[in-house]
Amino acid sequence: MRVDLVDIRKHYGFVKANDGVNLSVAPGEIHGVLGENGAGKSTLMKILSGFTARTSGSIVVDGRPVDYRSTAEAFRFGIGMLYQDPLDFPQMTVVDNFVLGQSGEVSLRRDAVQACFQTLADSFNFQLNPEAPVDSLTVGERQQLELLRLLSSGIQVLILDEPTTGISSAQKELLYTALRRLAGEGKSVLLVSHKLEDVETLCDRVSVLRLGRVTGSMVRPFDTEEILKMMFGARPHTPMRSAQPAGSEMLVMQQVSSSGGRCGLVDCSVVIRAGEVVGLAGLEGSGQEVFLRLACGLKRPQKGAIRFFGRTVLNNKYNYFKLIGAYFLPTARLEEGLIPGLTITEHLALQDERRPFRVDYAEAAEAAARRIANFRIKGLPQTSVEELSGGNQQRLLLSFLPPKPHLLLLENPTRGLDLESVNWVWGHLQSFSRNGTSIVFSSPELDEILMVAHRVLVFFNGRIIMDIPASAASVQEIGRAIAGKQQTTS
Repeated sequence: MRVDLVDIRKHYGFVKANDGVNLSVAPGEIHGVLGENGAGKSTLMKILSGFTARTSGSIVVDGRPVDYRSTAEAFRFGIGMLYQDPLDFPQMTVVDNFVLGQSGEVSLRRDAVQACFQTLADSFNFQLNPEAPVDSLTVGERQQLELLRLLSSGIQVLILDEPTTGISSAQKELLYTALRRLAGEGKSVLLVSHKLEDVETLCDRVSVLRLGRVTGSMVRPFDTEEILKMMFGARPHTPMRSAQPAGSEMLVMQQVSSSGGRCGLVDCSVVIRAGEVVGLAGLEGSGQEVFLRLACGLKRPQKGAIRFFGRTVLNNKYNYFKLIGAYFLPTARLEEGLIPGLTITEHLALQDERRPFRVDYAEAAEAAARRIANFRIKGLPQTSVEELSGGNQQRLLLSFLPPKPHLLLLENPTRGLDLESVNWVWGHLQSFSRNGTSIVFSSPELDEILMVAHRVLVFFNGRIIMDIPASAASVQEIGRAIAGKQQTTS
């Protein structure tokens, strides 16, 4: 099935997310859509999937203009999208989520539905327990479930928005294999990504968006430098690990254990020093998220002791940790960090703790305008946070931080960001580190950890099995530890 997007425009007030985009995808083609955060990639794909209504322009399927305004209508034309954050019901089981949204007559015999699911999952080598609750799955497994649900609905055009963000290398290889197979069967695949390695590995053709317009297209073999030029104008500067020595003890955990995630945290003992940047590596659910939340008071330990500047803070809550200088930024920006439906101005008003019962909207709007300018956020004070791209949501969250925190705890701080935004974020964070702030962050990207961290902590089944200087580590060594094949502590 061939799809042509013709002169697509999408305006949010004065913001032109898409400004006359023309793009085509052929049957059996894996077509990459690249661009910096805020370039209009996700908006364009949401228009194609029926999730977002276009302001103007047309969608042509197999030479025939079509008009649909919902995802259900797009499904009837064989177009489906796998979103960056999977759309599922976490409290329900895998097989129940598989059935939901199916068009036409659906068998109510659970054994028949489960057999259908298992056959499809096995054909892609996806190891999913049909009776497991979805909230027990990793992001990669939830993505696999959503892909199976879309395929069972008979889609012919598959759109994937940042599909390799936050998933393991093994899950990435499974996804690559699945997409190649689907293209071989004649399905059209649109891959939205900010990762050049995804495009170079998978795609037959790539189109680059910048500021809502297509700046160029290219077919394999790809010229990386030319793609970067189309995306950013030039290759972005890469941040380097600072040479600043670590200072005195900031955060100390002694034999700390807690439940949470897939395996909790078990007998964790670690010291974080002032000015130190520490990267947390491991498969999703191996203990990193529990560690970060324990260190800021969002979780309480079941045993062990936590000390901050030598003071025990065993049962204190997050507000207390904020008062003593510890701040946490979650990976789920809209679910935990921001409030959908509220504008940038309203978020800045909520940040003002001087007047808890009175809101000065004029002052908040001025503060929002300053943050937008200082943090290069692509939006307006009256822009709702869900209208911002992932990179701009992250910049907004960073703008909430005080000028001199003692400890920053960051959960995958560059998730879904393009290369330039990643470099900007780390440039900003390293300015904190140079002033003595300790930074502890988790990331599935080992190259990123080794690029900026002074130390690497590797988690496996709830335990820290490796504590090593980043300068002495390699991607291969850390990868073996993540898989549980090497246990080293130094």
